[in-house]
Amino acid sequence: MPKHKRIALYARVSTDTQTTDNQLLELRAVADRHGWEVVAEYVDHAVSGVKGRDKRPHFDALLKAANRRDFDLIAAWSVDRLGRSLLHLIDFIEAIKAKNVDLYLHQQNIDTTTPAGRAMFGMCGVFAEFERAMIQQRIHAGLDRARAQGKTLGRPLVAGKREKQILDLYATGLGMNKIAKQVGVGSGTVQRIIRESNAAAEGEQ
Repeated sequence: MPKHKRIALYARVSTDTQTTDNQLLELRAVADRHGWEVVAEYVDHAVSGVKGRDKRPHFDALLKAANRRDFDLIAAWSVDRLGRSLLHLIDFIEAIKAKNVDLYLHQQNIDTTTPAGRAMFGMCGVFAEFERAMIQQRIHAGLDRARAQGKTLGRPLVAGKREKQILDLYATGLGMNKIAKQVGVGSGTVQRIIRESNAAAEGEQ
């Protein structure tokens, strides 16, 4: 691995009472030991890792910068700083991998510039497929339950195959705006279908 690498640091805390200072101090020290040049730091404060990219402005900015190849590697304190959803994590990995941007996770001692690090994240794909299947099963169980109760999900024009298509695409981890564009409906309709389906599924538990 070349000694000189341009890296971006990402830190996140979930509440106002927490601080990212320790995460950033340690990551800066790691960069110094490796001879990496820190070119940017992205910090989401008081934002849950469960939230998607659209609710985490600095995580979104990080991905946009990665897409521009503003740096060679992203360093984070731990995998759970990037997100709490395996699907979101895999989407993140695939996005930066497409741009040849590597990832360093301090607590897990994972560095995708190494063969061992790449193998570890290759295994994550297996678990991602399992989680997609579980989400899909949960969504359809909730949908079937709602229909059995005589409930109608969404507007009358969005029904049958189109409704199923929306939920199937959501189960793959596709974003709501992309689903709306692919199916040919408004993003508000997609959000409502998913929200009502999730509510029905939660009522089943």
